[in-house]
Amino acid sequence: MMAAKTNPGRFFEDYAVGDVLKHAVPRTVSGGERALYHALYPARHALYSSDAFAQDCGLPKSPIDDLAAFHVIFGKTVPDVSLNAVANLGYAEGRWLLPVYEGDTLRSESEVIGLKQNSNGKTGVVYVRTRGLNQRDEVVMDYVRWVMVRKSNLDAPAPETVVPELKKALTPADLVIPEGLDFSNYDFTLAGEPHRWGDYAVGETIDHVDGVTIEEAEHMLATRLWQNTAKVHFDLTFRPEGRLIYGGHVISMARALSFNGLANAQMIVGLNGGAHANPCFAGQTVKAWSEVLDKAETAAPGVGAIRLRLVATKGGAPFELKGEDGKYKPEVLLDLDYWALMPM
Repeated sequence: MMAAKTNPGRFFEDYAVGDVLKHAVPRTVSGGERALYHALYPARHALYSSDAFAQDCGLPKSPIDDLAAFHVIFGKTVPDVSLNAVANLGYAEGRWLLPVYEGDTLRSESEVIGLKQNSNGKTGVVYVRTRGLNQRDEVVMDYVRWVMVRKSNLDAPAPETVVPELKKALTPADLVIPEGLDFSNYDFTLAGEPHRWGDYAVGETIDHVDGVTIEEAEHMLATRLWQNTAKVHFDLTFRPEGRLIYGGHVISMARALSFNGLANAQMIVGLNGGAHANPCFAGQTVKAWSEVLDKAETAAPGVGAIRLRLVATKGGAPFELKGEDGKYKPEVLLDLDYWALMPM
């Protein structure tokens, strides 16, 4: 009898702390990556739209959007990490280390750094640290995520619980500023808004006003674009209430909506944490608001760092995150904590 050639994916009992997973199918990104990204989202940040604008800011040309690079790197990990996931739960210690340019080839590898079986005995949480590398074996980004994965053999013994200690937030010293970045001659007119680093105050909240209704076709196109094969995004038999919208789709939509009020928060350089608070399904209208959590100067000329909380919702009043019970309100879809670079 011939062995099966198809791969059902890993289940919770198939992981061990210390496993190193080298993910298949490298991806060479092209200008088409940007065009599709901007077709899927109302992305308008000037540094990612114009080679001339990027060159005026000290870069050789316009990079691929930071989140587009993240999605490519993330998508590679899905067949080995979250093919049989119930949900992606959170992120920490994410750093963008090098810009990604048209023509770069990206691949991913992950290390299992934690395991915890859930009390129901049917699922468990897998923690991985993922690195994205380019064709020169340079690490362009790394991050930690944790995901709830189904068990196949419910009788498989629970592994020893290992929950990694992770930073609650990156410090400004942890952030890597792209070589040559210089906002001294930043053109605020071309960028779309006059607001600079000094115009934002810690504790300030910003309602981004606009909304976008999520459609089935666009979220499945996005998920295929990033080569994310998680079954819950395509197969209704896994989530009869609807195809679960890829969390990265919600992140990119909220980030694009944040342009209205944060047009000059140009480059994402750090991901402190993130939670997909409630599932998102087609037909829901995503809106977004932000809160300024921290600010820091950098050594790069004219460049400041700003720490932002980005919240995506499917309705309800802005600036409401959790109820009296400390749990996310049902209309909250995403709670993302990130560092961005902004002209001073």
